Amino acid sequence: MEDFEDDPRALGARGHRRSVSRGSYQLQAQMNRAVYEDRPPGSVVPTSAAEASRAMAGDTSLSENYAFAGMYHVFDQHVDEAVPRVRFANDDRHRLACCSLDGSISLCQLVPAPPTVLRVLRGHTRGVSDFAWSLSNDILVSTSLDATMRIWASEDGRCIREIPDPDGAELLCCTFQPVNNNLTVVGNAKHNVHVMNISTGKKVKGGSSKLTGRVLALSFDAPGRLLWAGDDRGSVFSFLFDMATGKLTKAKRLVVHEGSPVTSISARSWVSREARDPSLLINACLNKLLLYRVVDNEGTLQLKRSFPIEQSSHPVRSIFCPLMSFRQGACVVTGSEDMCVHFFDVERAAKAAVNKLQGHSAPVLDVSFNCDESLLASSDASGMVIVWRREQKGRQTPYCKDVSRSRLEGPMVRN
Repeated sequence: MEDFEDDPRALGARGHRRSVSRGSYQLQAQMNRAVYEDRPPGSVVPTSAAEASRAMAGDTSLSENYAFAGMYHVFDQHVDEAVPRVRFANDDRHRLACCSLDGSISLCQLVPAPPTVLRVLRGHTRGVSDFAWSLSNDILVSTSLDATMRIWASEDGRCIREIPDPDGAELLCCTFQPVNNNLTVVGNAKHNVHVMNISTGKKVKGGSSKLTGRVLALSFDAPGRLLWAGDDRGSVFSFLFDMATGKLTKAKRLVVHEGSPVTSISARSWVSREARDPSLLINACLNKLLLYRVVDNEGTLQLKRSFPIEQSSHPVRSIFCPLMSFRQGACVVTGSEDMCVHFFDVERAAKAAVNKLQGHSAPVLDVSFNCDESLLASSDASGMVIVWRREQKGRQTPYCKDVSRSRLEGPMVRN
């Protein structure tokens, strides 16, 4: 990776994030700092002595853990336009949202049965490229090809604020600063990353930087001190984030593959006493899913391994499984242009594929687990969102007799 000019204020900065409650976040940040200050080399898989951790997730194999019983529900309110992003709410089992290139965002509820679309948020005049839940799930931020970002109240769907892009460019991605949700980072088509204050609607002084191409993907580490940004020229940049001011300092650059768009970045700090290897998961239109180790506190990346998928042109995304730190192995999930959802064991030397879900009729663009991994949502280029139900031996999941399709049972919210 390339080095950029050092900033003395960045010394000591440390770097999918796991969603946590406000009360537990400080503890997690302390654990993450310990990872960088005293991190021994070794495997990311919990050791055989981790009986307490394994008990939280069940003492079964990875293949058994990720066996799915079939489709739980199909949402098709955005059919005919791609759904580039689907996300469960933080620490939530049954609230789900998705955005569409038709210019809207759907807020969905999976229980009580039957699953319903609570409301559709309308206001963007062009396709919605990305969105994110705040830590407490009370607001959502969305970015659009209409060169604006919008702040929404999740409870009633009101548009609280509309903020134009500082460059007047298409906005392509966004993410909340994990410690300070008053700050949101956006990436645009004019190659710029901006830190925005959503209360004032203004960009933060010193919180902008230029990449080599259109900014397609963003991800913070869990403490919020490191930010990675990927562009359509194949580069991933790391930035040191000043927690006090919101200023960005460019640190490292990795060329994943010249000319191959980086469509997804997901960071995970592997916080547990047994698995202490911070990692980054990257999709980059190379027909591969790439797993990198984060080797220092400036976000330097080292390729650990890759997994075969089909991705040459679509903006496919991937995630770390939320409970992987407690499994007898570590699993990642990705969309693919072969219309399947793929699961891989990152530590299995051979035959890393754990499972493959078939049911989509178009390239799968995004995937999202709920907090306890009982449900997985996937979205595709035709506008379909499928919620998959994981097998749970000895437990009966409600509403699983038949696959049903959603009906809009809440108001359409237009701002």
